[in-house]
Amino acid sequence: MAYYYNDVSRTFNEYLLIPNLTRKDCIPSNVSLKTPVVKFKKGEKPSLELNIPFVSAIMQSVSDDNLAIALARCGGMSFIYSSQAIGSQVEMIKKVKRFKAGFVASDANLTPEHTLKDVVEMKERTGHSTIAITEDGSPSTRLMGIVTSRDYRISRDSLDKKVKEFMTPFSKLIVGNEGITLSEANNIVWEHKLNCLPIIDKDQNLVYFVFRKDYDDHKKNPNELLDSEKRLVVGAGINTRDYKERVPELIKAGADILCVDSSDGYSEWQREAIEYIKQEHPEAKVGGGNVVDKEGFAYLVEAGADFVKVGIGGGSICITREQKGIGRGQATAIMEVAKARDEYYEQTGIYIPICSDGGIVHDYHTVVAMAMGADFIMMGRYFARFDESPAKKVKLGSNYVKEYWGEGSNRARNWQRYDLGEGTKLSFEEGVDSYVPYAGKLQDNLEVTLSKIKSTMCSCGSITIEELQRTARISLVSSTSIIEGGAHDVILKENNY
Repeated sequence: MAYYYNDVSRTFNEYLLIPNLTRKDCIPSNVSLKTPVVKFKKGEKPSLELNIPFVSAIMQSVSDDNLAIALARCGGMSFIYSSQAIGSQVEMIKKVKRFKAGFVASDANLTPEHTLKDVVEMKERTGHSTIAITEDGSPSTRLMGIVTSRDYRISRDSLDKKVKEFMTPFSKLIVGNEGITLSEANNIVWEHKLNCLPIIDKDQNLVYFVFRKDYDDHKKNPNELLDSEKRLVVGAGINTRDYKERVPELIKAGADILCVDSSDGYSEWQREAIEYIKQEHPEAKVGGGNVVDKEGFAYLVEAGADFVKVGIGGGSICITREQKGIGRGQATAIMEVAKARDEYYEQTGIYIPICSDGGIVHDYHTVVAMAMGADFIMMGRYFARFDESPAKKVKLGSNYVKEYWGEGSNRARNWQRYDLGEGTKLSFEEGVDSYVPYAGKLQDNLEVTLSKIKSTMCSCGSITIEELQRTARISLVSSTSIIEGGAHDVILKENNY
């Protein structure tokens, strides 16, 4: 006989937070949003934490190297999507690790035999005014010189003029040696009044640039999420099909953590994948999911998951519930899994972080999710809106939008990641191809969201996520009270300014 759940499947929108006493120390500047990502024993510090409780979804339209760099610089982390060839995913991971928080890998390079015309075209194509001149024009070979806008005049110099005739040669460059710290590099930049400092290895091969303009930018990112080598932290999605080939390459590239990408993680395939990774690569950190109940949570924890991702069908582009009739309201799912997590912690002394994936519509929903027990939040639509996401920005009517499609859509499945073996492929979609309103730069929007979160936590009498989880008071709301909570019974002014 089928088992029937008596509780209603509820969403975040059906709850409000009841204010607790706001102490004098409950001010936004005192709020810490640090949160664990991987399991740890009671009394110990987790080996990986986030500085803000956000990770970006494992999606083609969301998480590439550009967004991963931008989010890590703000204190969060991206899981670069796995629905691509192993080599291209590996290269994205390497780009994030090479960024090195202030050390910039050169992507504008020419040889001494190129011409001024090539310089102009390179500048127009990349937007960079500093061009590295290397032995063969690749970004990591012997540095021969650099070209900046001060080295030529379009009005006077012939476009056929060879780069070697007007570049600043290596002999006249001030350079830093590989292994130099960012602080030491910046001191050289300021001492010699440089706009950029090339960093070279012992064989004079170009490694990085440090730019004067990035000094202030670095100061604006005090929450940067860095590894032990001061490189940006990045995660990688994996699947349950080619993990034996993919995982070693991702680890070699520097991925800090892995996550199995599946809409339904309560499966023998996922358990086998996690157990294999833990056995063959014991140093690797890997999250599992997605699940929506205590049974799914326990199954993945037994397999060795370092965190568990919760949510089926709650994403804005996900139609799994419509197509297959499976899933659960995100709030109900988080509450049950969090209860199971806490019971497991009491029994074993091991804390398993849980990630809430899906169901976020308003910024305050992230606080509700954490109050219910989530340690960090995975979002797709939120990040897809920004300049840094890989999707195209297009004009739709009088407004700009960005393309956004689900991993279960036909567009994503063109990569064939849904091959079920023996020639069997899914014949229906579990995601849609859509647009989201364009919102500008990630950092600008994220600062507003984090400001709201900190303010809400202060009203709840909490200055840490752990305190919020312990002391939050949450109330169900009626449909009419939701209406009451917004602007009503007034005539709104049009924003013409």
